[in-house]
Amino acid sequence: MMAHRGIDASFESKPAATHIERLDTDSEISGTPPIKGEYASAGTLESAGFDAAATKRLVRKIDWVLLPLLSLLYLLSFLDRTNIGNARLAGLETDLHMKGLAYNAALAIFFPFYVAAEIPSNLMMKRFRPSIWIPSIMVAWGVTCTLMGLVHNFGGLLGARAALGIAEGGLFPGVTFYITMWYRRHECGLRLAIFFSAATAAGAFGGLLARGITEMKGIGGRPGWSWIFILEGLLTLIVAGVAFLFMHDYPATAKFLTPEEKHEVQRRLELDRSSLADEFSIKYFWDALKDWKIWVHMFITIGIYTPLYSISLFLPTIVKTLGYTNNTAQLMTVPPYIVACFFCITGGVLSDRTQQRGLFMIGFCLMAIIGFIMLLASSNFIVKYIGCFFAVAGVYSNVPQGVAWNGNNIGGSVKRGVGIAMHVGFGNLGGVISGFIYLSKYSPLYKPGHASLIGFLTMSCTLCCFMTFYLRRENARRDAEFKRPEEYSTEEKALERGKGDNASFFRYTV
Repeated sequence: MMAHRGIDASFESKPAATHIERLDTDSEISGTPPIKGEYASAGTLESAGFDAAATKRLVRKIDWVLLPLLSLLYLLSFLDRTNIGNARLAGLETDLHMKGLAYNAALAIFFPFYVAAEIPSNLMMKRFRPSIWIPSIMVAWGVTCTLMGLVHNFGGLLGARAALGIAEGGLFPGVTFYITMWYRRHECGLRLAIFFSAATAAGAFGGLLARGITEMKGIGGRPGWSWIFILEGLLTLIVAGVAFLFMHDYPATAKFLTPEEKHEVQRRLELDRSSLADEFSIKYFWDALKDWKIWVHMFITIGIYTPLYSISLFLPTIVKTLGYTNNTAQLMTVPPYIVACFFCITGGVLSDRTQQRGLFMIGFCLMAIIGFIMLLASSNFIVKYIGCFFAVAGVYSNVPQGVAWNGNNIGGSVKRGVGIAMHVGFGNLGGVISGFIYLSKYSPLYKPGHASLIGFLTMSCTLCCFMTFYLRRENARRDAEFKRPEEYSTEEKALERGKGDNASFFRYTV
């Protein structure tokens, strides 16, 4: 008997045909081909030779195929939306005659359009193919970023930033949802952390790249900031072409998996998802909108994303106030992002291993709060710079934790897709706020900005404490009132497949 057979005892007690029939039905509804041939029999319920070691190799195989490309896509996405902070140090405001709050408005206009695109994009990706949809939006934002380098006035910059928001809006919630279609719930945290760590890499890489590109000032009659947008946009277009060729859709259609591996991935997901509904129905859209837990996560997220975008857009400006020149400030933004990348991935590993999310989010919130307190309270440049490390590491590490926590606790793939888009979309409204957190009139101390971000993080930390307490209590209630999830038969689970996370056999990730 394979080591992981005991995950669901119902598979030992019920006829194989019942389970296979369910797999075929869900596959037909969701648009992925059902398991056929030699595995469409009683043998399908076995792991086809996949013991713990073989399963680990299978998951690693998926990791190596999916994660490098997905991480590169997000690195380019984050680079293209935040490179305006580097362009500012290269003379953007002066050349476009921007005064007062013009720069802040250029930052903020991106986010309402970004948010508006998220839920429709996730529904489109559920309806169609990720390998077509995601590279297509990449082409759109790559073209937009390139054209941003050709604008001649403030109005043109505003229009380009708004278009960039629409084009990029579907990537983060789309890839987050996509990852949940390949991995079990407690495997998603690390994969989302690796994926999002590309944002920290974008922060580090962006500073280094901007420092080099600004040396192109005058080539083709274009200023240095213009070449930052043009070259980074062209890089996105090149990678989009690669994504069209190498991005896969779902496990059932993945060419890099053998038939046995496809079956094993589907079998593991079927067990992990507790046989909940997978078909497209508007009912699950409304279920997501009415779930108060998702709304709590949305407020947790806006309390994290507001500091996230504030730091990503203004860190070069903040570091410059510590006594560095423009070019040196670009370089000095790199080390905090490298440290943040380490904490981001380490947090993902440990949270998956312990199957805990809330405690890690609380810890990272406190880390970020300490960082902003150091920036607010100290006049020592060294203390302030160290505070940047705490702030960046705490904030960035919490983004994948929050998405994984919310996604783990939403039952059913359509509701999960909508719920993740709600979560990310509402959080990204923090980007609108972030554009006005650090106002030039408060330079160089920016005390109101630091204090505001401490307030947002305190709200998130408090709500994380509440959700951790509530979910523990709710799991205990279900354990007391119902039998253990592994004791349910396939038929019993099928009766509640439309209830999502309200099903009596569903248990929350705390």
